Amino acid sequence: MAEAPERRALVDKLAATLQARVLSGELPTGARLRQEALAEEFGVSRTPVREALRKLQASGLVEVRPNRGALVRGLSAREVRDAYEVRAELEGLAAELAALHPHQEDIDALREAQREFQTALDETVAARDGGEAPSDEVSLRWGRANDLFHQTIQHAGGNAVLEATLTHLHRSFPRDLSRTVLRESTTLLQENVREHEAIIAAIDRRDPAAARELMVKHVRRAGGLITRRWND
Repeated sequence: MAEAPERRALVDKLAATLQARVLSGELPTGARLRQEALAEEFGVSRTPVREALRKLQASGLVEVRPNRGALVRGLSAREVRDAYEVRAELEGLAAELAALHPHQEDIDALREAQREFQTALDETVAARDGGEAPSDEVSLRWGRANDLFHQTIQHAGGNAVLEATLTHLHRSFPRDLSRTVLRESTTLLQENVREHEAIIAAIDRRDPAAARELMVKHVRRAGGLITRRWND
């Protein structure tokens, strides 16, 4: 009986590790999850790996296809649209709350995220001007800066329930989708920087209505770009 809790803990740990890789984009949509390879990587038998994959299948992140095994599940255009509609309203509320009583440390964190985003954008432009594709490291850097921007606003809103709800939404939704679309266009990245700047300015001047409106438009625009990509 003593082995049962340990076994469950191992399965949960494996599932959490794989989930993090999916949501970060390290394991992209369509990636095959081979039980043998995963068991060897984690130094365990195939049984806990199989159980972890079943957990991810139940959560909708993984699908099992005949003769192909477990794959990272792709999302339908409807699922993408629905998720971004909800996210837009929730993040709009977070921006509104953040603008009510902004703290200087939050503004400073947002400005730092913006500087990181701009630096990564400049490197992306330089690479493309030189006829090269931007490196994965650059894409990951501006992805982290983008995450920091949104997470700072959510935390600054001071509503723990709202922050937890958004965290749950992000954990059930692969984060590589927006990076996949935005990394293809320098223009889209530049627009993203400008939209972030406008949101920061609204929060800094304590304009809740503008902060909310700008954030809703920002997130809905991202959802629209991704949905159109799905329909191409």
